[in-house]
Amino acid sequence: MTTLQSLMTRVHRHMPAPLRAAPLVVGLEAMRRAGRLEPPAALDGRTFSLTVDDMGLEVRFHCANGRFLPGPFDGRETDLTLRAAALSYLQLIGGDADTDTLFFQRRLSIRGDTALGLEVKYWLDAAPRPAWLESLAQRLSLLFPQPRGA
Repeated sequence: MTTLQSLMTRVHRHMPAPLRAAPLVVGLEAMRRAGRLEPPAALDGRTFSLTVDDMGLEVRFHCANGRFLPGPFDGRETDLTLRAAALSYLQLIGGDADTDTLFFQRRLSIRGDTALGLEVKYWLDAAPRPAWLESLAQRLSLLFPQPRGA
């Protein structure tokens, strides 16, 4: 783990859960409001957890009335949990890898409602990625070197 990863992990663990969810939720909402990311109806009323395994980070959010919102933070299981290393998420965001590739290489795991998981998979694979987001993901990937032998 790099110094930056270690620092991010320590800070994240001391933040309240709503604050941890804020950057992701604000980003998703900004993309939605800009018309670049429209959640399918199947996501409405459902809860999600994204876990970044190599950093021990977890972010919870839900979709309600087509909007992305933080939570739930009551300890219950979410409807769908995605788990991957930071680099795998960045490759997915940047379009350098798709969900099938990451899943079959065991770099992405999905737990929970299978039908919802498929809906999210199709949605993520079909979502347009603006050039600036691809560029940002590629630059951030430099902070997370790929493990040897991977």
